[in-house]
Amino acid sequence: MLRVMLSDAPIGFLVFFGGVAALIALGFVFTGYSLVRNRKALRRAGYDPTTAGVQMAAEFLQGRSRPLERRLAELDDLHARGLISDEEHAAARSTALASP
Repeated sequence: MLRVMLSDAPIGFLVFFGGVAALIALGFVFTGYSLVRNRKALRRAGYDPTTAGVQMAAEFLQGRSRPLERRLAELDDLHARGLISDEEHAAARSTALASP
């Protein structure tokens, strides 16, 4: 019965239907590809892909609660190693000193 229905359908409909089916299939393939790449990137960065959001939030909150002395020491270390310029060092120090 399906064969009879498809043979009676206009060719334009079949082409359109085939195109839509191909786009849906490509969407599934791209989604799977993206998930695999994201998992690999998270693992390389040292995160568990199933709990990465919570891990990153905890690291962010712990970083914000670091003592001022530690933040300033880290800035001084970055400056001493030449990773940040004098201007960046001064701006970061003033930001650290201004934040609670």
